[in-house]
Amino acid sequence: MKLKTTTLMTITLVIICIGNLMGQEKLVNSIQKENITVNPNYDDEIGAITTQPKIQQAFLVIKKLEQQNQKELIMLTEIPAPPFKEEQRALKFFEMLKAASADSVWIDTAGNVIALRRGHSTNRTIALAAHLDTVFPEGTDVTVKAHGDTLFAPGIGDDTRGLMVVLTVLRAIKAASIETDANILFIGTVGEEGLGDLRGVKHLFSKAGPRIDAWIAVDGRSISRILHKGIGSHRYRITYRGPGGHSWAAFGLANPHHALGSAIQYFVKAADVFTAKGKRTSYNVGRFGGGTSVNSIPFESWMEVDMRSQSPDRLNEIDAILQKAVQRALAEQNRMRRHGPKLTVDVDKVGNRPSGEYDPESPLVQRAIAATRFFNTEPELGTGSTDSNIPISLGIPAITIGRGGIDGGIHSITEWWMNRDGHLASQRALLILVAEAGLAIDSTGTK
Repeated sequence: MKLKTTTLMTITLVIICIGNLMGQEKLVNSIQKENITVNPNYDDEIGAITTQPKIQQAFLVIKKLEQQNQKELIMLTEIPAPPFKEEQRALKFFEMLKAASADSVWIDTAGNVIALRRGHSTNRTIALAAHLDTVFPEGTDVTVKAHGDTLFAPGIGDDTRGLMVVLTVLRAIKAASIETDANILFIGTVGEEGLGDLRGVKHLFSKAGPRIDAWIAVDGRSISRILHKGIGSHRYRITYRGPGGHSWAAFGLANPHHALGSAIQYFVKAADVFTAKGKRTSYNVGRFGGGTSVNSIPFESWMEVDMRSQSPDRLNEIDAILQKAVQRALAEQNRMRRHGPKLTVDVDKVGNRPSGEYDPESPLVQRAIAATRFFNTEPELGTGSTDSNIPISLGIPAITIGRGGIDGGIHSITEWWMNRDGHLASQRALLILVAEAGLAIDSTGTK
């Protein structure tokens, strides 16, 4: 029996989805779970908040918004937001936050979109944020394709869906007339991915940024995970340079490609030994290039290197291993040259994400744990590299929570997202946010 093309396509997509899910599950299972200390006082606090009529109304609003959210998720995904070029998506998100009746909305000098909902007390400010940018370069086709209940497009999950969670929480708070003690900022950040180096959130926590006393980022899928540790990273662009020339006529000149190849070999061999034990540390040569033709000695050869660790000391140690390998390869190639000038090397640090840990027994983490348990989900504390790295490193209460639904193919052109109980992520985010901001008491004496 012959299957129709559409049937074959459906089967293929199902296989892709299942494969991605299995791969993600394997990754999650490979991460050692932390022992979680549960303070019952926060279970009681969350339970009391959820009995409030306005909170129950907000939960209903979130469910009713799901169909509208699906349409807007598609619209927002189809506005490209490549690295360092998030402006068009930022403008649209600005319009959406403004239409949601925030007290004020603005775009700061870094490009972050910020909406303020004032609280009854101006002593504290809580932020709920997701990032505007994607990893995909300019020109990537971001048209959303629907196959059944699954949406396919680069960036549709990471982190466009996160932006929709932030927007949905604002809409629900407004619709249910929820008032909080603390001010709340709803934020779309720039520069979270790749060489953006968290530039948006770094600006927010600089002297030029607004006051932020606690930070909740929406990034990642699962509503069970609560990231309270930041994985630090160092990223370098390393460039060897020489005069270049004809492969025959100028043979004997120092060759940048040869130096780069040796540097990679020396680094990888030493880094492999270093990372085999101790606190988890990783390394990766992600990109390299240079040269003009097969019969030309290149005048330039470059690579981009990423190194990560949960430990600042370990990160600095593997950084030193890289530096030593780069200089060893440079000296070796210059000794091998038969004529001409020496090679030079530029070592440019293009990324520096600090690591750190926020106390799992602190109120913000405990509230996130209690809110997760309210939705009959077993919480998992974890480590990641997100916008939360910056406030965590500064000692400011910060966590990263999931955007909900089911997704896969993250950072690939086959990325997909499926709205499987996606509303739970927005309800959970609202619950954590309101608990941290404090429910205000109105003139009747009720919350």
